[in-house]
Amino acid sequence: MRFGIFLLATRYPGQSDADALSRTVEAALAAERAGFDDVWIAEHHFMPYGVCPSAPTLAGVLLGRTSRIHVGTAVSVLSSQHPVALAEQAALLSLVSGGRFHLGVGRGGPWRELEVFGTGLSRYEDGFAESLDLLLTWLRSDRVGWSGEHFEFREVPVVPRAAAPPPVSVACTSPATEALAAAHGLPMLLGMHVGNDGKAEAVARYGKPAPHISTHLAQVADSRAEAVETLLREMPRWLGPGLDGYVAVDDRPRPQRDPAAYARHLCDLQHPIGSPDDCVEAILATAEHTGIEHMILHVEAAGSRTATLDNIARLGSEVLPKVRAATSGR
Repeated sequence: MRFGIFLLATRYPGQSDADALSRTVEAALAAERAGFDDVWIAEHHFMPYGVCPSAPTLAGVLLGRTSRIHVGTAVSVLSSQHPVALAEQAALLSLVSGGRFHLGVGRGGPWRELEVFGTGLSRYEDGFAESLDLLLTWLRSDRVGWSGEHFEFREVPVVPRAAAPPPVSVACTSPATEALAAAHGLPMLLGMHVGNDGKAEAVARYGKPAPHISTHLAQVADSRAEAVETLLREMPRWLGPGLDGYVAVDDRPRPQRDPAAYARHLCDLQHPIGSPDDCVEAILATAEHTGIEHMILHVEAAGSRTATLDNIARLGSEVLPKVRAATSGR
């Protein structure tokens, strides 16, 4: 099995953006020391939910500061940027890191970044498939020209070109996107708001073996009650202002999500939350139920730098070795 950490670069109450980003870098370095296989960086615009606007840029920083661990984007949003520009960055990062970069892409949402960056609502509503096609074609070709609904350009050389393109995964939140990922043979990146049953159903719809990635909320404590109490107390403090940042570009109504209820929902799913043995049991249950053997763990939810680093250290020393021992014969 593979294990990574998932970092939102969340700005906690009272923190500056510099504090949030510095903590994110520190957490990635701690993950390498703790024995994790990879680090995944989220990307957001115009909201305190996450202060990293360019996951590839921060991935480059982390790749330069580490020597072993792989770094991925979870995700780079194709609806608000040009797929060729993103593919160029991915190839560059793969080449300079010795193949340690993983590109996760997603459709994103109908948010106001579509207006700010000039891509428009149509790129979100009906342009994701073409964007993904163009990105993959660029990564796998020596020269590319294009004539489509959303992109058109004469043939140009692909520079830089990685002889072995970086691996690409697709964030999937609907059967349509699952089918698109399957058509390209790309693994799915499944979110932490979905439980084991939902993830198993997505894998079944995908219909063939692939190295899918499952995202989870993870919090180690001396007991499950202590871990849940911490999450229910701390998550709404930083999650609430972040959820308010999702503003539709066309002002379409959007149901407001209660941060306390959402935190409770996540705690009620089969995530690794609780004592080290509770966490081991949850991870093994997910692998058994879904068949997914690559999990990335959101480790920042307890709301402080100290809690994040302690969580990473305990996961690395008290949870991962037991999971790996239990699955070593697979």
